[in-house]
Amino acid sequence: MIRYLRHEEIDTQKWDECISRSVNGMIYAMSWYLDLVNDRWEALVQNDYESLMPLTPGRKLGISYLFQPRFTQQLGVFSRSHLTEKMVLEFINSIPDHYRFIEINLNTHNKLSNPAKDFTPWLTHELDLIAPYEQLAAGYSTNLKRNLKKAEKAGLTVMENSTPENIIRIFRENKGRELRNLTDRDYDLLRRLIYVMIYKKMAGVLAVFDETNSLRAGTIFVYSGRKAIFFFSGTDAHGRELRAMPLLINHFIRTHAGTHLTLDFEGSNDPDLARFYKSFGATAVNYLHYRRSTLPFLLNAALAVKKKFF
Repeated sequence: MIRYLRHEEIDTQKWDECISRSVNGMIYAMSWYLDLVNDRWEALVQNDYESLMPLTPGRKLGISYLFQPRFTQQLGVFSRSHLTEKMVLEFINSIPDHYRFIEINLNTHNKLSNPAKDFTPWLTHELDLIAPYEQLAAGYSTNLKRNLKKAEKAGLTVMENSTPENIIRIFRENKGRELRNLTDRDYDLLRRLIYVMIYKKMAGVLAVFDETNSLRAGTIFVYSGRKAIFFFSGTDAHGRELRAMPLLINHFIRTHAGTHLTLDFEGSNDPDLARFYKSFGATAVNYLHYRRSTLPFLLNAALAVKKKFF
C-alpha cells in the first residue's frame, strides 16, 4: 500500500536507510539533501519504507504544485526491490490531486515502455570508468584529443586546493551572466549544498590554474553510490581558449580509471553540451520529465509564456 506522508510524518531514519539500500539510490533523495533544497518536502511511501517517492511542493496564488528543486537533476521512485513499470505508474498515480500542477524529473531507473504524452525523455550522459585509462582515452573524439594537446602545451595545472566560492565566482562572472533565472538565493543554496557534501566526504573540488597561478576552470564532483556526478563547473574565457575544462575532466578520468565508478555528466538536453560529453565516449541515457496540469487553460498559457521568456 502506498501512503501519502506530510513532512512531519516522515521517518527520516527509515527513509535514508531505504535510499541507501535502493537499487537506484542517489544523493538527491537523501533526507538531508531534500531538507536543503525544499524544507517542506513530502513523500509517497510503500509499506514500511520498502519503496518511496519524494514530493517537492510549492504554493503560489493559492495553488499547490510540485516542482524540481534547484541542483537536483533526478528524483522519482526509489526501491529496495526490483523496480517495475507497474510500480512507477502506481506511485505517479498516487500523487495527491491537490497538486494542480506537476513538473518533475524521475530517474534513469524509472522506465516506461510506452509513456503517455505527459512524459518527455530527457538526457544525461554516463561513462563507465572500469576500463584502464588507455582504453578509455582511445574512445575520445579526434577533436577532444586535439584540445587536450593544446591544454597540455599551455602549461595548465590541475589541483585540489581551490574553494567552492572560487568555482561559483568564476561561473557567475562568465556563464552565469547569461542566466537570468539564477538568483543570489540560488547561489547561496549551491554553496551550502557543496559544503555539506564536502563535510560528509561526498564531494570534491578540482581546479585548473594557468602559469600565472590564475584560476581558469573548476568543478565540483559529487560521489553518490557508484557514481561520480559532474555536479557543477565554471570556466572563464581564457580557460575556454586554453581548453581547461577538457583537461580537468580528462584528469578525473585518468585518476579514477579502472574503478567501479560511473561518471555521470548530468546532461544535457543542450546539443552543444551533449556533443562535448559524448566526445569523452559517454553514452546518452534517458530519464523521464513528467508534466501534468489540471489548471484552467488561461493559467496554463500564462505558465508557458513565463517559461519561454523568463
